Amino acid sequence: MAQDLSQFPKALFTQAQVRQAELSAVSQGASSLYELVERAGAAAFECLTRHNPNASSVFFLAGSGNNGADALVCARLARASGMAVSVMMTSAAGTPECQQALAHYLNDGGELLPKAVAPILAAKIIVDGLLGTGVRDAVRDDMAEYIRAINDNAAWVLSLDLPSGVIADTGAVAGVAVMADVTLCFGGWKQGLLTGKARHYSGELEFAALGLTPFFAEASAQRVGKETLKDYFAARARDSHKGQSGKVTVIGGDMGMAGAVRLASEACLRAGAGLVTVISRPEHQLTVNVSRPELMFWGCDLVDMEVYLRLGWAQVIVLGPGLGKHDWGYNLFKAVGLSDKPCVLDADALNLLSNEPRQQTNWVLTPHPGEAARLLGCSVAEIEQDRFAAVRAIQQKYGGVVLLKGAGTVIFDGKQMVVAPVGNPGLASGGCGDVLSGIIGALMAQGMDNMQATVLGVVVHGCAADLAAIQGERGMLASDLMPFIRQLVNSDLL
Repeated sequence: MAQDLSQFPKALFTQAQVRQAELSAVSQGASSLYELVERAGAAAFECLTRHNPNASSVFFLAGSGNNGADALVCARLARASGMAVSVMMTSAAGTPECQQALAHYLNDGGELLPKAVAPILAAKIIVDGLLGTGVRDAVRDDMAEYIRAINDNAAWVLSLDLPSGVIADTGAVAGVAVMADVTLCFGGWKQGLLTGKARHYSGELEFAALGLTPFFAEASAQRVGKETLKDYFAARARDSHKGQSGKVTVIGGDMGMAGAVRLASEACLRAGAGLVTVISRPEHQLTVNVSRPELMFWGCDLVDMEVYLRLGWAQVIVLGPGLGKHDWGYNLFKAVGLSDKPCVLDADALNLLSNEPRQQTNWVLTPHPGEAARLLGCSVAEIEQDRFAAVRAIQQKYGGVVLLKGAGTVIFDGKQMVVAPVGNPGLASGGCGDVLSGIIGALMAQGMDNMQATVLGVVVHGCAADLAAIQGERGMLASDLMPFIRQLVNSDLL
């Protein structure tokens, strides 16, 4: 189940923005850079002892930068508290702050171990202060050896600011990274910690502001979570009727793929749409309607006037679940392209779009990394290397609102960047993306603007998965999300 981050700030920042806030605090007389190091080390010591109240010995790995300085301050405080402290520095102190922290540690009687892998493998509790926010390229071989030793050990690991080897601005990994139990982020949330590979390596996230909050300019992105929902799902008026709750047409389900359109359309109803019509292969009516008679159905062999009437009837169109890339799906894709209705494109609709790129302002594109790679004509590895850059590039090329699915979904509308660290690996099963498209379509039809509907749809979808995962992530089905979707779009049940 995803960690509840609601008690932490919503604003996310790049490494450069955090550095600028530090310099602003210094220039305005609020702190010196070394005072910030002392605050970080004290916060690390508090975190360390809170998680390990009976700890008698701790092993510290310190690099040459201010990340290492934070570790040295924490080690000094731990030693003063009576703990047995072992400190290994991987290179000579580089920054003035690291040199000062080292001097204080040594002057208080601390000692340094010679560089070796064996003590790392023997440690029970490790504080990782190896590498900080400056990591850009592949980790050096000697550092990689230390990181692998940490990961080969079964020790409890606290990483300072971010796990060594994780890139602060993207969440990607520079070849190898520390697998932390807890990551204590300092000053301002690094945007990369909430998406991509960082979700796997960071463990439980904690935050220490260090007094920098007043010195930040505009955030690079915003975090959203379950707490966001309470502001948007007010109780309906007592005289509401189905025509006021939105009309959606869901299109997809080529031969053998009826389940995709069935899941998307039920999710649309569960998220509050008043009326939902499904356009699919005639053979699929039984599959769609046998357990969900509330769905209207139109069997389509050819794109005829009846299809256009149902496109005109809808307030929002969801296109793509199980659509396929053959003539049947392609002709429906072209028909929707003639409509001026807001639409959500998913699955094969995105693959068809990648073959015939165009821009549109009133659509929502919902690619997973593979679909995103096809939309941009690059590799999945390139997408995952910088998910923020990828979602910007897709939006610039195709317009509208773009959400890049994955661990820490990223959403961008050309102006606002949002990260939603909700959901869990149980979503890595067939049909879960179809459910998300249905939710977003329903929220758009109920009057939310496209960005708002996308952000809230991602949160509803991810939080529904977190609730479903209480019974286990492995074996979780897309259909398991349905009762929780209904719960989450009713504020009185949150």
